[in-house]
Amino acid sequence: MSLVVVGSVAYDGVETPHGKVDRMLGGACTYISLAASYFTHVKIVAVVGDDFEQKDRDLLAARDIDLAGMESVPGGKTFFWAGVYSPDMNDRTTLQTDLNVFADFAPKLPDHYRDLPYLLLGNIQPALQGSVRRQMTKPRFIGGDTMNYWINDFRGELLETIAHWNVLLINDGEARLLSGEHNLSKAAKKIRQMGPQVVIIKRGEYGAMLFHEHGHFAVPGYLLDTVFDPTGAGDCFAGGFMGYLAEQGVDPNSGKADPKVLGRAVVYGSVMGSFCCERFGVDRFRDLTRKDIDKRFEEFRSFTSF
Repeated sequence: MSLVVVGSVAYDGVETPHGKVDRMLGGACTYISLAASYFTHVKIVAVVGDDFEQKDRDLLAARDIDLAGMESVPGGKTFFWAGVYSPDMNDRTTLQTDLNVFADFAPKLPDHYRDLPYLLLGNIQPALQGSVRRQMTKPRFIGGDTMNYWINDFRGELLETIAHWNVLLINDGEARLLSGEHNLSKAAKKIRQMGPQVVIIKRGEYGAMLFHEHGHFAVPGYLLDTVFDPTGAGDCFAGGFMGYLAEQGVDPNSGKADPKVLGRAVVYGSVMGSFCCERFGVDRFRDLTRKDIDKRFEEFRSFTSF
Protein backbone atom coordinates (compact mmCIF):
# COMPACT_ATOMS: atom_id res chain seq x y z
CA MET A 1 0.00 0.00 0.00
CA SER A 2 1.37 3.44 -0.93
CA LEU A 3 1.71 6.42 1.38
CA VAL A 4 1.56 10.05 0.23
CA VAL A 5 3.65 12.39 2.38
CA VAL A 6 3.27 16.17 2.25
CA GLY A 7 5.60 18.65 3.93
CA SER A 8 8.95 20.38 3.84
CA VAL A 9 12.14 19.28 2.14
CA ALA A 10 14.87 21.51 3.48
CA TYR A 11 18.47 22.10 4.36
CA ASP A 12 19.39 22.38 8.03
CA GLY A 13 22.30 23.78 9.95
CA VAL A 14 22.58 22.04 13.33
CA GLU A 15 24.87 22.31 16.34
CA THR A 16 24.71 19.81 19.22
CA PRO A 17 27.18 18.99 22.01
CA HIS A 18 28.63 16.39 19.62
CA GLY A 19 29.43 18.67 16.72
CA LYS A 20 28.19 21.07 14.10
CA VAL A 21 26.99 20.65 10.53
CA ASP A 22 26.43 23.83 8.54
CA ARG A 23 24.23 22.38 5.81
CA MET A 24 22.58 18.98 5.60
CA LEU A 25 19.45 17.47 4.11
CA GLY A 26 16.40 17.86 6.37
CA GLY A 27 12.74 18.80 6.46
CA ALA A 28 9.74 16.96 7.86
CA CYS A 29 8.79 15.40 4.53
CA THR A 30 12.33 14.09 4.09
CA TYR A 31 12.52 12.42 7.51
CA ILE A 32 8.98 11.02 7.32
CA SER A 33 9.53 9.60 3.85
CA LEU A 34 12.86 7.97 4.60
CA ALA A 35 11.48 6.29 7.74
CA ALA A 36 8.27 5.15 6.05
CA SER A 37 10.11 3.80 3.00
CA TYR A 38 11.27 0.76 4.99
CA PHE A 39 7.65 -0.38 5.27
CA THR A 40 5.78 0.83 2.19
CA HIS A 41 6.02 2.72 -1.11
CA VAL A 42 6.24 6.48 -0.49
CA LYS A 43 5.27 9.36 -2.75
CA ILE A 44 6.15 12.88 -1.65
CA VAL A 45 4.65 16.31 -2.26
CA ALA A 46 7.10 19.13 -1.56
CA VAL A 47 8.93 22.08 -3.10
CA VAL A 48 12.65 22.79 -3.47
CA GLY A 49 14.81 25.37 -5.22
CA ASP A 50 17.27 24.70 -8.00
CA ASP A 51 19.98 24.59 -5.33
CA PHE A 52 18.68 21.17 -4.27
CA GLU A 53 21.61 18.86 -4.83
CA GLN A 54 21.51 15.80 -7.04
CA LYS A 55 23.12 13.65 -4.32
CA ASP A 56 20.17 14.39 -2.04
CA ARG A 57 17.69 13.61 -4.80
CA ASP A 58 19.58 10.37 -5.36
CA LEU A 59 19.35 9.41 -1.68
CA LEU A 60 15.57 9.71 -1.76
CA ALA A 61 15.32 7.87 -5.06
CA ALA A 62 17.56 5.09 -3.71
CA ARG A 63 14.85 4.37 -1.11
CA ASP A 64 12.36 4.03 -4.02
CA ILE A 65 10.61 7.27 -2.99
CA ASP A 66 8.50 8.70 -5.81
CA LEU A 67 9.64 12.30 -6.46
CA ALA A 68 7.03 13.19 -9.09
CA GLY A 69 5.30 15.47 -6.58
CA MET A 70 8.47 17.35 -5.59
CA GLU A 71 8.33 20.67 -7.44
CA SER A 72 11.60 22.41 -8.29
CA VAL A 73 11.39 26.20 -8.64
CA PRO A 74 13.88 27.64 -11.17
CA GLY A 75 16.01 30.32 -9.59
CA GLY A 76 14.58 29.56 -6.15
CA LYS A 77 16.30 28.51 -2.95
CA THR A 78 15.33 25.56 -0.78
CA PHE A 79 13.89 26.15 2.70
CA PHE A 80 16.73 26.55 5.23
CA TRP A 81 16.66 26.26 9.03
CA ALA A 82 19.51 26.51 11.54
CA GLY A 83 19.49 25.87 15.27
CA VAL A 84 21.56 24.95 18.29
CA TYR A 85 20.65 22.40 20.96
CA SER A 86 21.06 22.75 24.72
CA PRO A 87 23.67 20.55 26.49
CA ASP A 88 21.00 17.96 27.38
CA MET A 89 19.42 18.34 23.91
CA ASN A 90 15.92 18.69 25.35
CA ASP A 91 15.70 22.26 24.06
CA ARG A 92 16.85 24.01 20.95
CA THR A 93 17.20 27.62 19.86
CA THR A 94 16.40 28.62 16.29
CA LEU A 95 19.14 30.77 14.81
CA GLN A 96 17.86 31.20 11.27
CA THR A 97 14.74 30.41 9.25
CA ASP A 98 14.66 31.16 5.53
CA LEU A 99 11.39 29.91 4.06
CA ASN A 100 12.51 30.68 0.50
CA VAL A 101 10.39 28.66 -1.99
CA PHE A 102 8.47 27.06 0.89
CA ALA A 103 6.82 30.45 1.60
CA ASP A 104 4.64 30.00 -1.49
CA PHE A 105 4.16 26.25 -1.22
CA ALA A 106 0.79 25.24 -2.65
CA PRO A 107 0.72 21.43 -2.66
CA LYS A 108 -0.50 19.89 -5.90
CA LEU A 109 -0.88 16.14 -6.12
CA PRO A 110 0.08 14.38 -9.36
CA ASP A 111 -2.85 12.46 -10.80
CA HIS A 112 -1.39 9.07 -9.88
CA TYR A 113 -1.22 10.11 -6.20
CA ARG A 114 -4.88 11.06 -5.84
CA ASP A 115 -6.46 7.62 -5.41
CA LEU A 116 -3.85 6.22 -3.01
CA PRO A 117 -5.05 4.94 0.38
CA TYR A 118 -2.69 6.51 2.94
CA LEU A 119 -1.88 10.16 3.55
CA LEU A 120 0.43 11.78 6.10
CA LEU A 121 0.32 15.56 6.35
CA GLY A 122 3.45 17.14 7.76
CA ASN A 123 3.57 20.32 9.78
CA ILE A 124 2.26 22.95 7.34
CA GLN A 125 -0.58 25.48 7.43
CA PRO A 126 -3.90 23.75 8.27
CA ALA A 127 -5.61 25.21 5.20
CA LEU A 128 -2.97 23.59 2.99
CA GLN A 129 -3.38 20.29 4.82
CA GLY A 130 -7.12 20.50 4.15
CA SER A 131 -6.49 21.30 0.50
CA VAL A 132 -4.38 18.18 0.08
CA ARG A 133 -7.01 15.99 1.72
CA ARG A 134 -9.63 17.30 -0.70
CA GLN A 135 -7.38 16.41 -3.64
CA MET A 136 -7.45 12.75 -2.57
CA THR A 137 -10.34 10.73 -3.99
CA LYS A 138 -10.64 7.90 -1.46
CA PRO A 139 -8.08 8.05 1.36
CA ARG A 140 -8.33 5.09 3.71
CA PHE A 141 -6.27 6.49 6.59
CA ILE A 142 -5.17 10.10 7.15
CA GLY A 143 -2.59 11.20 9.69
CA GLY A 144 -1.17 14.60 10.42
CA ASP A 145 1.03 16.78 12.57
CA THR A 146 0.72 20.35 13.81
CA MET A 147 2.52 22.82 16.09
CA ASN A 148 1.95 25.61 18.62
CA TYR A 149 1.85 28.36 15.99
CA TRP A 150 -1.08 26.78 14.14
CA ILE A 151 -2.86 25.94 17.40
CA ASN A 152 -2.60 29.52 18.66
CA ASP A 153 -3.06 31.59 15.50
CA PHE A 154 -5.05 29.33 13.13
CA ARG A 155 -7.19 27.40 15.58
CA GLY A 156 -10.38 27.55 13.51
CA GLU A 157 -8.65 26.27 10.38
CA LEU A 158 -6.88 23.59 12.40
CA LEU A 159 -10.05 22.29 14.04
CA GLU A 160 -11.77 22.11 10.66
CA THR A 161 -8.82 20.21 9.23
CA ILE A 162 -8.20 17.64 11.97
CA ALA A 163 -11.91 16.82 12.12
CA HIS A 164 -11.30 14.70 8.99
CA TRP A 165 -8.19 12.89 10.22
CA ASN A 166 -7.87 9.37 11.58
CA VAL A 167 -4.81 10.15 13.69
CA LEU A 168 -3.18 13.27 15.12
CA LEU A 169 0.48 13.10 16.17
CA ILE A 170 1.62 15.84 18.54
CA ASN A 171 3.93 16.34 21.51
CA ASP A 172 2.77 16.72 25.10
CA GLY A 173 2.98 20.52 25.15
CA GLU A 174 0.93 20.79 21.97
CA ALA A 175 -1.65 18.35 23.33
CA ARG A 176 -2.11 20.49 26.44
CA LEU A 177 -2.33 23.68 24.37
CA LEU A 178 -4.86 22.26 21.90
CA SER A 179 -7.08 20.66 24.54
CA GLY A 180 -6.75 23.11 27.42
CA GLU A 181 -6.13 20.12 29.69
CA HIS A 182 -2.90 19.51 31.62
CA ASN A 183 -3.60 15.82 32.30
CA LEU A 184 -2.59 13.94 29.14
CA SER A 185 -5.38 11.37 29.44
CA LYS A 186 -7.99 14.13 29.61
CA ALA A 187 -6.19 16.03 26.84
CA ALA A 188 -6.27 13.02 24.51
CA LYS A 189 -9.96 12.37 25.23
CA LYS A 190 -10.82 15.97 24.41
CA ILE A 191 -8.77 15.92 21.21
CA ARG A 192 -10.45 12.69 20.10
CA GLN A 193 -13.77 14.50 20.44
CA MET A 194 -12.47 16.97 17.85
CA GLY A 195 -12.38 14.24 15.20
CA PRO A 196 -9.26 12.03 15.20
CA GLN A 197 -10.08 8.51 16.37
CA VAL A 198 -6.45 8.03 17.38
CA VAL A 199 -4.17 10.47 19.21
CA ILE A 200 -0.46 9.91 19.64
CA ILE A 201 1.36 12.09 22.15
CA LYS A 202 5.12 12.11 21.65
CA ARG A 203 7.25 12.74 24.73
CA GLY A 204 10.77 12.81 23.31
CA GLU A 205 13.26 10.73 25.28
CA TYR A 206 10.40 9.58 27.55
CA GLY A 207 8.61 7.71 24.76
CA ALA A 208 5.11 7.99 23.33
CA MET A 209 1.48 7.39 24.29
CA LEU A 210 -1.30 6.08 22.05
CA PHE A 211 -4.96 6.84 22.81
CA HIS A 212 -7.93 5.26 21.01
CA GLU A 213 -11.47 4.10 21.71
CA HIS A 214 -10.31 0.94 23.48
CA GLY A 215 -7.96 2.67 25.91
CA HIS A 216 -4.32 3.64 25.72
CA PHE A 217 -0.88 2.18 25.18
CA ALA A 218 2.49 3.61 26.20
CA VAL A 219 6.03 2.81 25.13
CA PRO A 220 9.26 4.18 26.64
CA GLY A 221 11.99 5.87 24.68
CA TYR A 222 14.87 3.73 23.43
CA LEU A 223 17.98 4.27 25.56
CA LEU A 224 20.84 5.30 23.29
CA ASP A 225 24.41 5.50 24.57
CA THR A 226 24.86 8.74 22.63
CA VAL A 227 22.32 11.04 21.01
CA PHE A 228 24.16 12.88 18.25
CA ASP A 229 21.28 14.86 16.78
CA PRO A 230 17.55 14.67 17.67
CA THR A 231 16.51 16.73 14.62
CA GLY A 232 13.78 14.89 12.73
CA ALA A 233 13.23 12.19 15.35
CA GLY A 234 9.54 13.08 15.77
CA ASP A 235 9.04 13.02 12.00
CA CYS A 236 10.78 9.65 11.77
CA PHE A 237 8.40 8.41 14.47
CA ALA A 238 5.47 9.53 12.30
CA GLY A 239 6.98 7.88 9.24
CA GLY A 240 7.56 4.59 11.02
CA PHE A 241 4.06 4.63 12.50
CA MET A 242 2.22 5.39 9.26
CA GLY A 243 4.54 3.27 7.16
CA TYR A 244 3.80 0.21 9.28
CA LEU A 245 0.03 0.83 9.16
CA ALA A 246 0.25 1.05 5.37
CA GLU A 247 2.30 -2.14 5.24
CA GLN A 248 -0.41 -3.90 7.29
CA GLY A 249 -3.24 -2.49 5.15
CA VAL A 250 -5.08 -0.94 8.10
CA ASP A 251 -8.57 0.21 7.09
CA PRO A 252 -10.71 1.74 9.86
CA ASN A 253 -13.52 2.30 7.36
CA SER A 254 -14.16 -1.44 7.09
CA GLY A 255 -14.00 -2.07 10.81
CA LYS A 256 -12.22 -0.94 13.90
CA ALA A 257 -8.44 -0.68 13.70
CA ASP A 258 -6.87 -3.47 15.72
CA PRO A 259 -5.34 -1.95 18.89
CA LYS A 260 -2.48 -4.46 18.73
CA VAL A 261 -1.55 -3.30 15.23
CA LEU A 262 -1.72 0.32 16.37
CA GLY A 263 0.51 -0.54 19.33
CA ARG A 264 3.09 -2.24 17.12
CA ALA A 265 3.03 0.80 14.85
CA VAL A 266 3.89 3.01 17.83
CA VAL A 267 6.84 0.75 18.65
CA TYR A 268 8.08 0.89 15.05
CA GLY A 269 7.70 4.66 15.18
CA SER A 270 9.84 4.75 18.32
CA VAL A 271 12.40 2.50 16.65
CA MET A 272 12.72 4.83 13.65
CA GLY A 273 12.99 7.88 15.86
CA SER A 274 15.80 6.27 17.83
CA PHE A 275 17.81 5.42 14.72
CA CYS A 276 17.47 9.01 13.51
CA CYS A 277 19.26 10.30 16.63
CA GLU A 278 22.33 8.11 16.14
CA ARG A 279 23.93 10.37 13.53
CA PHE A 280 23.53 13.87 12.19
CA GLY A 281 20.62 14.56 9.89
CA VAL A 282 19.60 11.68 7.65
CA ASP A 283 22.99 9.97 7.69
CA ARG A 284 21.77 6.91 9.63
CA PHE A 285 19.43 6.06 6.75
CA ARG A 286 22.32 5.67 4.33
CA ASP A 287 23.13 2.19 5.67
CA LEU A 288 20.10 1.28 7.83
CA THR A 289 18.39 -2.00 6.89
CA ARG A 290 14.99 -3.51 7.66
CA LYS A 291 16.87 -6.24 9.52
CA ASP A 292 18.32 -3.58 11.86
CA ILE A 293 14.84 -2.15 12.38
CA ASP A 294 13.20 -5.48 13.19
CA LYS A 295 16.03 -6.36 15.58
CA ARG A 296 15.44 -3.16 17.55
CA PHE A 297 11.68 -3.81 17.49
CA GLU A 298 12.39 -7.13 19.22
CA GLU A 299 14.56 -5.30 21.76
CA PHE A 300 11.55 -3.12 22.57
CA ARG A 301 9.47 -6.26 22.96
CA SER A 302 11.97 -7.78 25.38
CA PHE A 303 12.50 -4.77 27.62
CA THR A 304 8.77 -4.01 27.92
CA SER A 305 7.74 -7.61 28.66
CA PHE A 306 7.04 -8.69 32.22
